Amino acid sequence: MTTVHDSAVTAVTDDLTVWPATTIETRSGDTAVGGVPLAELADRFGTPVYVLDEAEVRDRCRTYRDAFPDAEVLYAAKAFLCRAMIHWMDQEGLGLDVCSAGELELAVTAGFPADRIVLHGNAKSPRDLETALRLGVGRIVIDSPAEIARLAAAVGPRGHQEVMVRVVPGISAGGHEKIRTGTEDQKFGLSISDGYAQHAIARILDQPQLRLTGLHCHLGSQITSVKPYVAAVRRMVGLMSRLRDQYGLVLPELDLGGGHGIAYRPVERSLDLTALARKIRAELGAACAAAGLPVPRLIIEPGRAIAGPAGIALYRVLAVKRTGLRTYVAVDGGMSDNPRPALYGVRYAPRLVGRRTTDDRTRVTVVGRHCEAGDVLAADVELPADVRPGDLLAVPVAGAYHLSMASGYNLVGRPPVVAVRDGRARLLVRRESLDDIRSRDVGV
Repeated sequence: MTTVHDSAVTAVTDDLTVWPATTIETRSGDTAVGGVPLAELADRFGTPVYVLDEAEVRDRCRTYRDAFPDAEVLYAAKAFLCRAMIHWMDQEGLGLDVCSAGELELAVTAGFPADRIVLHGNAKSPRDLETALRLGVGRIVIDSPAEIARLAAAVGPRGHQEVMVRVVPGISAGGHEKIRTGTEDQKFGLSISDGYAQHAIARILDQPQLRLTGLHCHLGSQITSVKPYVAAVRRMVGLMSRLRDQYGLVLPELDLGGGHGIAYRPVERSLDLTALARKIRAELGAACAAAGLPVPRLIIEPGRAIAGPAGIALYRVLAVKRTGLRTYVAVDGGMSDNPRPALYGVRYAPRLVGRRTTDDRTRVTVVGRHCEAGDVLAADVELPADVRPGDLLAVPVAGAYHLSMASGYNLVGRPPVVAVRDGRARLLVRRESLDDIRSRDVGV
């Protein structure tokens, strides 16, 4: 157990609006989250280490439940998944959206009800489908025509499985071109405009063991405007209306995916969840009324918006190097535990923690330890001018798509995950050790 030892704490004076709500600054100059000083966590668990504020995760789940009281909220497991996160989602009343047999097995073996899980994926393997059927997953989202026959055969003539169809609505939205998934001419889903979605639906209706419950779409990630979601509702209801007219089919569910944008730095904006819920509800009601359709049950799939702001990555400074016009601050992690800057050019706002300083700030670039010039964690950020080897840097908004996308590059091992709450810290995921790395290599 780790607790705050300072007799008094004060509210943080910097702009730490993107940090968890429990963040405070101790008199010694350390930063504490969930009542636990970050320097103590680094000493106890080593660095790099990921810190997850349990209270922040749960609060964000409740915010979604309050904003969408009549909707089914599924946590997108791809953002970050571990047994503790699975238990928190279950306790907070959320379902799960998984993309592989691995995510599904972990969830069910941790005790999560399989019927509250939805399986996604543009290229589901036979193992993915077999695991889903064996464990009794609630719904499978069909993403390609080939999957229809494959799934129907796996279900068998006397079985049944509820399915949805992922539709491409032709809407461009998202923070980077690599994470825009609602546009035409990409690997996900079936297009409305070229008729492939309608053709796939007709094929599903010919398979009596497959029960089509609704349509699904996902526009992309890091979307901060409500407008694309409103446009998606309009197009999806239009397709539902045509299906009713052609097949007499009234679908009871509409899944609008996730992709809700969050702020990684104080200067950035996040998606207004209250406005999103209000405008989606209004548009869905109006569009269905105009089409003469009953309002389907809404499903949403937040992942990053729940896990991201609750996570902090802690790194130890290994070197400070001044080369040309730049100052490089090298830390003991990097692109193996957070590939997002290299993939998408994202920006972070790291903070010096663990000691107090009065030095002026200077512009530096925080880089990782890996053998790539592109291993940059935070380019051109301001840190105290006296930053030095041995210091601790904390990167907020690190709970999503960091460790879940981690690699084995340079065989440095993946960092552990520690949960904090009410002054206590506990290990959720242990550090990947040299023994782990050696044990997987079985060749001679």
